[in-house]
Amino acid sequence: MSIWTRVGLLGTMFYCMHRKRMVYADERRDGTEHRREGSSHRRDDAHHQRDDAPHRREGTHRRRDGACSSRDHELQLVQVMFRHGARTPLKPMPHKEQVEWSPSLLDAPDHTQFDYTVTNLTGGPQPLSTHEQRYRSVTLKGGSFAGQLTTVGMLQMCKLGERLRKTYVEDQKFLSPVFKPSEVFVRSTNIVRNVESTRCLLAGLFQQQQEGPVTIVTAESCDEILFPNYDGCKGLKLLTNNKMLNASSQPGMSEELKSLQQEIGIDRENNAGFFLIFDNLLAQEVHGLPGTLVLKKLLRRTERRVIDIVSYVMERNRELLQMSVGAFLHTVQQNMLDVVKCSKSTKKSRKLFLYAVHDVTLIPLLMALGIFDKKWPPYASDLTLELYRHKRSDEWYARLCYRGEEQVVRGCRSGLCPLEDFMKAISGYVLTADEYQTICSKPIKGEEQKH
Repeated sequence: MSIWTRVGLLGTMFYCMHRKRMVYADERRDGTEHRREGSSHRRDDAHHQRDDAPHRREGTHRRRDGACSSRDHELQLVQVMFRHGARTPLKPMPHKEQVEWSPSLLDAPDHTQFDYTVTNLTGGPQPLSTHEQRYRSVTLKGGSFAGQLTTVGMLQMCKLGERLRKTYVEDQKFLSPVFKPSEVFVRSTNIVRNVESTRCLLAGLFQQQQEGPVTIVTAESCDEILFPNYDGCKGLKLLTNNKMLNASSQPGMSEELKSLQQEIGIDRENNAGFFLIFDNLLAQEVHGLPGTLVLKKLLRRTERRVIDIVSYVMERNRELLQMSVGAFLHTVQQNMLDVVKCSKSTKKSRKLFLYAVHDVTLIPLLMALGIFDKKWPPYASDLTLELYRHKRSDEWYARLCYRGEEQVVRGCRSGLCPLEDFMKAISGYVLTADEYQTICSKPIKGEEQKH
């Protein structure tokens, strides 16, 4: 069983034929030389959770909610990759004192509403979501379905939209104060909580004002690049399976899991793992639902263990990270290069790309960028990538923020990174459509015989 299957996002999937309608083109390279600016700064982030390997964290925080401080740099593009808001658990925790998840917890506040249409990648009808079918087959105690965006989550996403509005509409005057289709591209995984999270973010960002229709595009499960795709990438599934088995057999893992199960009151025969326990405890805490003090204390222990497992499986494994987010990174990269190209012509490009992703997308992205902080991405986390052009020299720069804080990407000397250096930093993880197909179908030595 794969790591993300254990988390619950991917779960039991229907097998898809290898139909790769990826929406990205071959990488085009820009030959201009760029200057380096600034120097890196580091600070410790006080948090309840330990950092098991601080010397490996190369991304550093600089400043919250700000744009480039130099007046000589002009913002050209913003890409926001965000996790959905708080939701109901993906699967109930098998113990007697289950929390009740009433449908009233899913009521949508009026100010989070925003008109939109969902299509496939080519503008046709919204594809059938096998993931959502699975969630709707699980009814939690109280009557709600599994994996659904709650009122708390909607408010989180609206607040994120308001933060983006302050930065890019009010402070920088970069975006129009109302939604315009010519300025904004919106894509989401084909899962209801992500689509609804996108709606709430847009409502906060544009204060429910729009000039033209809002279209949220989605892909079929086997063609999805916004999360690690075990349907569409056989190599990813095989490689992850083997590493998951090794992670689960690490010293102390089995004993720790048994201890947690016993303290929570879970029968060992129910096979409740770290991810299932973590998912339920986190959802209970975020929503302030009834739970014993013991359960809340156990949340931190469980979170450390799921981070240990994910780090063991993915961190420093370039091939696995490539198969997980390489195709998506190529799309993000291409968006930037298209803007650079369009700047040399009269053609106008979009200003904002919004991507509704998942925690299982953000973690490998953060690892590939060298800024993973050993903490599970909270609900409504955002990874925002900005593209700047220097007014006088016409040189290009990239700037990355995670949850509103500037980061120094591995391979860059400062938060404002010359675009050439940024492209080099991610080049080892980016995969074109053809490269993705090749690496996903490549046999993994010793794995074919096991599965």
